[in-house]
Amino acid sequence: MPIPKGLQAFPRAEYLRRLSAVKAEMGRRETNTLIVTTSADITYLSGYTCKSGYVPQGLIISLAEEEPTFVARRCDAPAAMHQMFIDSGRVIGYPEALIANPRADGFDAMIDFLRQNGLAKGRIGLETKSLRSETVEKFKARMSAVAIVDFSNTIAWIRLAKSDLEIAVMREAAAITDAGMLRAKEVIRPGVREADAAAEIISTLIRGADGKPGTDLAGFYLCASPRSATAHVHWSEDVFRDGSQINLEFGGVRHGYVSGLMRTFSIGEPSDRLRRVHEAEVAGLESALAAVKLGVTCGDIATAFNKTLRRHGFDKETRCGYAIGIDWLEPTASLKENDETVLQTNMTFHLMLGNWIDEDFGYVISETFRVTERGAETFSCLPREIFEI
Repeated sequence: MPIPKGLQAFPRAEYLRRLSAVKAEMGRRETNTLIVTTSADITYLSGYTCKSGYVPQGLIISLAEEEPTFVARRCDAPAAMHQMFIDSGRVIGYPEALIANPRADGFDAMIDFLRQNGLAKGRIGLETKSLRSETVEKFKARMSAVAIVDFSNTIAWIRLAKSDLEIAVMREAAAITDAGMLRAKEVIRPGVREADAAAEIISTLIRGADGKPGTDLAGFYLCASPRSATAHVHWSEDVFRDGSQINLEFGGVRHGYVSGLMRTFSIGEPSDRLRRVHEAEVAGLESALAAVKLGVTCGDIATAFNKTLRRHGFDKETRCGYAIGIDWLEPTASLKENDETVLQTNMTFHLMLGNWIDEDFGYVISETFRVTERGAETFSCLPREIFEI
């Protein structure tokens, strides 16, 4: 009996709309076939979210076909049939003999498919920057009549402006994020192990909010005293203590889409230094959000934040944020000065204002927002305050 189709995150028409945008770009570049190998792009175009990209897999898009074909490891094929909107007959599982084989791998299976179906000709698109150079050379050597066209980050830029359906899913993810942060406020106490608090928060991110469960786990960072100057560490074997500062960053996930959030916690009254930094950062955050308008650039938002922060006597070395969506980070626009990306409706960003000031002191706050005709719409409903325990 074939595996049944699972609940689709989006209707078929939405996936076809996305494929149409990609095919339009293929046509502009006179490319008849595109092999998509970046996991986030595969999710975007098919609904597939399994973490199987550690071995070769590719979504093959042809201008002559409405639906793409997916080539993956045979043991991953049932999951693709279950999750993807495409017909199950278009999922091809290559044999286990191509795993850990020094002479051939899953990319050979993709090349074989192209050759057997008359697609190994003309111009073929590859996301070359996400592939090993040896893999790119393999495509060139085994299809000598083909011209390789670099499609690196092309689909990521198409993903930058979301549909209303995607925005709705990101709002669901944001509600889960808020629930996790509120759970953190309940469980962080003196004497509690960091690991136990993390377990409670993460369980909330999985259980979800408003009847919508979390469908995956994204980055989870719990940076507590004396590690408040760190950016990307997890919980430790230590316990929280009176006077501890805890910097949290995580995001709820719905169908691959993430809404990130950062907040700073203090067990007991925050230090004067922490309060001063917090006041400066919140002022800068509000200046940045006020600068969000259609037609301005990402650099304009960063400039608005940095000017306000400097007026309060502080600087931030790292960028102010980045495009966010599937798998958290989208490798496209950055909220940093001189980024000339022009804001459009339904672009989504993580305004990430973590500031790691000294080796022994850092602070975090952030908002995920979308661009609208009226300015910035933030997804979180939580106050922009230091959460005192």
